[in-house]
Amino acid sequence: MSGKTGHGTTSTEEYAPVFAGPPRARLEELFALYPTKQACLLPALWIVQEERGWISERAIGEVAEVLGLTPAYVKGVVTFYTMYHTHPVGRHFIQVCTTTPCNICGAEDVVKALLQETGCGELGATSPDGRFTVIEVECLGACGFATPILVDNDFVENVTPEKVPGILQRYQ
Repeated sequence: MSGKTGHGTTSTEEYAPVFAGPPRARLEELFALYPTKQACLLPALWIVQEERGWISERAIGEVAEVLGLTPAYVKGVVTFYTMYHTHPVGRHFIQVCTTTPCNICGAEDVVKALLQETGCGELGATSPDGRFTVIEVECLGACGFATPILVDNDFVENVTPEKVPGILQRYQ
C-alpha cells in the first residue's frame, strides 16, 4: 500500500471525497477479491487513512455510503481497532510496546526519551513541528527483543533511550 500515512489533513482534503480517482479504483479492485462490499471494510479504512492520515467522521460516513453500511457500524469498527487514527497524527506515528516484558527491559525510559526527543511532551500528542506522534501499545509481538517500537510501518527492535536520537534522525 502506498500512501501518505502519518500526516494530518487540510480542510480542503477533509471535504473532498476520499473515494474519487485512484483511491476509488483501488477500492473497486478490492470488490472483486471479497465476497461482499462489507468484507472490504478494513481495506477501505486503510485507504482512507493512507490518503488522509486519519479517519474523520466525514470519512466514516463516506465509507458507510460506498459499502452500503451504517455510519454507526463503520465507527464501531474504527474505534475497536487501535490501528486506525481517529484524529490527526504526526507525519511519523510511533508505537512503543510497554507490556510487562518490555517494561522490565526499560520501555518506560524509551517512552520518556521518545517524548523528549520528539518534543511531543506526552503520549498521544503531536510534536509542535507536526512530525511525530508517540503512543503506548500493549504488544508488538517481539518480547525477546525488548523494547520494540513501530515507526509508521518500520519495526525497530532492542530500542534503548540512547538509541532514540539515531532512530529519529532516519525520519527527518
